Amino acid sequence: MATFPPYPTHPPYADGPAGGGARHAHWWQRRWVRYGALSTLLALSGLVILALVREQTGTEGFLVGLGLAVLPVPLLVAAFRWLDRVAPGPWRNLVFAFAWGACAAALIAIVANSFATRWIATSTADPASADTLGATVIAPVVEESAKAAAVLLVFLFRRRDFTGIVDGVVIAGITATGFAFTENILYLGTAFGTDQLTGDSGIASVTAATFFVRVIMSPFAHPLFTVLTGIGFGVAALSAERQHVRRVLVPLSGLLLAMGMHALWNGSAAFGGFGFFAVYAAFMVPAFGLLTWLVIWTRQRELRTVREELPPYVLAGWLTPGEPYALGSMRARRTARDYARHRFGKPARRTVAEYEAYATSLAFLRHRGRRGRADADFVVRERELLAELWWRREIARPALDHAARMTAPPVPVVAPPWPAYGHPANPAYNPYRS
Repeated sequence: MATFPPYPTHPPYADGPAGGGARHAHWWQRRWVRYGALSTLLALSGLVILALVREQTGTEGFLVGLGLAVLPVPLLVAAFRWLDRVAPGPWRNLVFAFAWGACAAALIAIVANSFATRWIATSTADPASADTLGATVIAPVVEESAKAAAVLLVFLFRRRDFTGIVDGVVIAGITATGFAFTENILYLGTAFGTDQLTGDSGIASVTAATFFVRVIMSPFAHPLFTVLTGIGFGVAALSAERQHVRRVLVPLSGLLLAMGMHALWNGSAAFGGFGFFAVYAAFMVPAFGLLTWLVIWTRQRELRTVREELPPYVLAGWLTPGEPYALGSMRARRTARDYARHRFGKPARRTVAEYEAYATSLAFLRHRGRRGRADADFVVRERELLAELWWRREIARPALDHAARMTAPPVPVVAPPWPAYGHPANPAYNPYRS
């Protein structure tokens, strides 16, 4: 078992929250430069993909596709945000992931898939098979690699926000949701254009069929594929720094599984008239159910980790006795935030939410350290998190203590096996009976 340094008994920083002095950095290393360059790249990708999709669908088809494709997005984003409630990541990571999927990854996929399909059509003896080969071989490799790039970037450059499997699932799922959003605009807009040429309308139209397959039956398809890559990166995040081979092979294995599942899904149409429904029922739905159970189980395990890892900080005086229980219960957390909002207003609610997030990160940090998987900056990071808790304690502690009292399970009261003092054990005895 790893040994830990003694806990400080006073706040490690006397002049404010953790952070320390700013280090000198070159102009290209400054945060606003990096954010500006990334935002510019995503904006340019968005403009190009917008022009390409509009060129293929037409303005009217683009608007119809946009209106229909946006319908599953709030539901999918809300589902991934729910999974991320235990240790919520910054909104900027989710915005980046969605924008990367909808703009950069979609642009890479359209350009690469089109180029590869044309190359196959001109270099093979059977040009008619180019579309099938491109959909089952080229598209899965290109699209899953493009989406995995977002997960890799967050894993490398936002490492403190990427601590486990749930973080990998959320980033991968949001990226794939953005990618599917743009792809659905293209498919639905193209289908609408086909209906305009043929004069079809209603439930028998190509638009209705495309909407049913892509939005009603399988809105989770792209997130399901890419989540496998996210799980791989999540396992890598839980690995020790010295486990270099594992930290490379596990994400790569997740990516290969995502490509394989994607290829099976795209190739289901080649299995006959009922191939799509056979793959959907026998493979996609069970895989979706299994992965859903896995991430929900992981979420519950994270809450258990919070309850188990924080008590040592109670002994050191950093937390009150009721806080580990309250921080390990989503109901108690919500009660604490509501209590702070009713007593002190919305800023207090936000303070309690920040306290909960920092305390969760502290529990995860100690859990990795206790298992011998802590990074080299364990002590520095622990002090930073403790300092963040210290500067929010006056508002957060009363709220969490209140939540612990309100949500704690009742303690059963059991009658003693011996009779009450002065009364015999005979239940028929009544001292007031004459």
